[in-house]
This record gives sequence, structure tokens and C-alpha cells, in this order.
Amino acid sequence: MKQLKRRQLFKTSVLSLSGLSVLGISGCTGTEDSDKSIRMGITSRPRMLDPRKATDALSSRVNRLIYRQLIDFDEQFLPVPDLATWEVLSPTHYRFTLQEQPVFHNGLPMTAHDVVATYQSILDPDFGSAHRGSLKGIQTVVAINEQQVDFILAKEDALFVGRLVIGILPATLMQIGHLFQETPIGNGACSFVSLTEQKLVLKRLNDQILLEFLPVKDATVRVLKLQKGELDIIQNDLSPELVLYCEKQPNLIVQWFKGTNFGYIGFNFEDALLVQPELRQAIAHGIDRQAIVNAMFNGHARLAGGLLVPEHWCGVADIPAYEYNPNKAKQLLKQVDIPKELIKKDDKNQPIIELSYKTSNDPTRIRLATIYQSQLKKIGIHLNIQSYDWGTFYSDIKQGRFQLYSLAWVGIKSPDIFQYVFDSDAIPPNGANRGRYRDSQADELIRAAGQTASLKEQAKLYRQLQHRLQATLAIMPLWYESQYSVMRSNLTGYKLYSDGRLDGLLQVKKS
Repeated sequence: MKQLKRRQLFKTSVLSLSGLSVLGISGCTGTEDSDKSIRMGITSRPRMLDPRKATDALSSRVNRLIYRQLIDFDEQFLPVPDLATWEVLSPTHYRFTLQEQPVFHNGLPMTAHDVVATYQSILDPDFGSAHRGSLKGIQTVVAINEQQVDFILAKEDALFVGRLVIGILPATLMQIGHLFQETPIGNGACSFVSLTEQKLVLKRLNDQILLEFLPVKDATVRVLKLQKGELDIIQNDLSPELVLYCEKQPNLIVQWFKGTNFGYIGFNFEDALLVQPELRQAIAHGIDRQAIVNAMFNGHARLAGGLLVPEHWCGVADIPAYEYNPNKAKQLLKQVDIPKELIKKDDKNQPIIELSYKTSNDPTRIRLATIYQSQLKKIGIHLNIQSYDWGTFYSDIKQGRFQLYSLAWVGIKSPDIFQYVFDSDAIPPNGANRGRYRDSQADELIRAAGQTASLKEQAKLYRQLQHRLQATLAIMPLWYESQYSVMRSNLTGYKLYSDGRLDGLLQVKKS
């Protein structure tokens, strides 16, 4: 198959580029805003500014600026101290010692009692924290003194330290039922100023610079506002065409960094056709992932083999790939057992397999779907694309109402994601095994890894598991999309991170 031609994929859309011309973006220079504020364009308002209840990526990233946490992660996604170091006194007894006691934004110093109160509130079933499940192994949490906290677990958990990533809140305010989601008070580098439908405002404590987060749903309008100087920076969430457009503008800077967001195609294992491995393998061999990365993402993505990036402490660099091979795909299709009522013929009276593919109505995702459709048509698969608003699409996926779909896992750090996504017992609502994948060997590896206290042994088991998931095509890995930012040229010092965090806002300067 010939490589995808860029001109076929990057036809200028009326919404994206012609729209820019209509709006006069190419000629706008705008006026510079005060040096005392840096404005970031975002797709929607952060949903939850209480870290105990935040689950969406944007809220979690903003909360990192407002609150501090006990631990963080290094480049291999192993836990490292943030506020505290730790000792393992026994397999079920951890002692954390605060290395510093930052002052909360209400003026009170943070102590071990605030740590205890934060985690006790999460463990309270009446509070309704979505993080309670990952911390349910905590039996007791108690302050030894002002600087030390003991966590007692019900059973061994080699991944326990990496679970303590919740921002610490002041105990005195939790006791009186303070609404942190409306007026967050943390101990991080930024304090809360205000929140309206129009914007969220934080203040950097080291230099009093205001960080303004302005929701602008339409990507084209975000670029327009960036060009005019009404925004200073955008991170991700633009179409490929708009990113390419921005790269050509003299007053804008686009920078890239390798990312960890894992894109994949999901299969329904309760479907009579897709449960057959030959069909899944044919699809994997029939999609030219590298050509899509080159054309759609201008090369700014890495082909993926497993859910975790290779540099992760239990990642796998040598997972065998399903290379693009349409001839092999056609041979595999001949082995698929098609029920008589599902047999279809094309206009040349040749048998074809008809499949449904669901996606969101995001223009980039629809464009990707049409590429899959075009490529699979050449091997004898007709893809019926169904696009929906996000709420409807996501509900269908959780309910198992699909044959094929595509989504991405964002910012994954802990390997216990495998239990959540692939264990036979994790079918929604008990987890995120949306494809209803069931494999006894995968289950054994998942459970064995979860029961071992050695990270080295866990890494070995999780690597075996990832090979098994690839061999059975539990999902079809696509790529790890790169992170990117688009800034006005008067901004300097902004740093990108592989997981998409917004910590670069703590150092960025405006000249």
C-alpha cells in the first residue's frame, strides 16, 4: 500500500484554517497584556478543585499547582519524595516523615495531622471520594508526632507508596466542612484567587504573577485569541492542521515533548466476529500506523506496543509489533468464520466483513476513523463509522454497545492499571474492562503481580502480561501521542512533561 499522502489528510477545513482567514487571524497583532498575568486557553473549566474528588485530567493538573502531595514520580515512574520520605517498617507498616512543613494559604503550617485528616476523609465511604478504591488497603493512618505519619495496611502492597499522590488539605477546614471545590486552600506554589464561568485565576506565590485559565471550547477560536494576544499559551487539544498552522506563524512558538498518552482501538470480545483472533489480527495488520503518525501527527507520536511506555520501570521495549501487511491481513480474513446472516458482498460480488466503529464527534477522531475505514476497505473490511457527542459515546463504551471503538489512557503511572482494564472481574461497573476481555493466563499474571511484595518480581510478571495481552490482541495498541504547547513568542522558560502536567506554568516568564 502506498504511503498516505499528506494532501489527502490535510485538506484545509472551513472550520480550522479558512475560519482563521475569515476571522482575520492572519493579520492580527493585538496588544500585549500586563506582565503580571499569564493566560492559558483550555477546553473547559476544571471540574473539581478538591483533590480528594478530582478525577479528570485538567482538574488533577491544576490541583498540582495548588496543593502539595507526599510523593511524586521520577522519569521511570517510580515514587520519589515530595513532602515526605518513607521507611518500610514491615510489609504492612510504612512511616512517612515530613521533610518540610509548608504553610497553607490560610497561614497555618502543615503538620502530620493534616496528612492523617486528608487520608481519613478519603477513606470515609460517606465522603464519596473516587480515590477510595485505590487506597482501600489502608487499615489505619495515625500521626506519631507533628512530622511523622504511620500507615498500616491490611495486606502487603508493593505499589502502596505510589498511591499517595493526593494533595494535602488543612485539617481545621475539613473539620468544619469547608468547600474546597469552591475555594481551594492548599500549600502549593499557587494560591487560589477566583473562579467564575469565564475563568479560573491562581497566583504564583514566589512572584505574584497571576495564572489565568480561560475556557475556550472551539480550537480555532483558541488559536485566534492566541494570535491576538488574548491568550498567552495553549497546551494540546488542537487539530493537527491548527498545530501546523501555528508552527508557521512568526509570533508563535510550538514546542514538543514525548508523551505517555496511550491511544488504542478496543474490541468487543462478546461479538461473534471479533472474538475470533484472526479478525483482530487482520485489523492490526491492515492499519498502517506509521503512515498515520507521519501524516496526521507530522511524526509527533511513537508507535505503541503496550499500555505503559517502554521507559516505565515495568515497561517493555521489545513487544512484537503487528506490522502493516495487507496481504497477510487478507489471508487471515479467509480464516474468519462468518455466520451466514452476516455475510455481505461488495459491488464486485466479493465477500466482505462489515463492522461498526464508534468514536466521539471530535473532528480529529472522526478523521482518524475515516483513515482506518479507507485502509481496512482494501483488505475486505467495511467499517461503518458512528460518531456521537462525548457523553453518549462514553456511555455506549462502558455499556459494551460497540464492536470497535478508540480511546486513550492519559497519564498512567501505576501498573495496577492492568487489573482495572484487563482482569475478567473488572467488567464495568467493576472496572474498565470495556471490551469484556477474558483470558485465564492474563488473569493469573495480573493476580500474581498484585500479590507479590517485590517490585522486581512485579516488573517481571507485568512484562509477561504485556506480551500476553499483545499476543491475544486484548486491544490494538496505536501510539503514544506527543505533548505540545503553543505560545506567544514573548514567553520563555515553559517546560513540557510527558504526562501533560502543567507544572511549566510555575517557571514560565513573559517579556
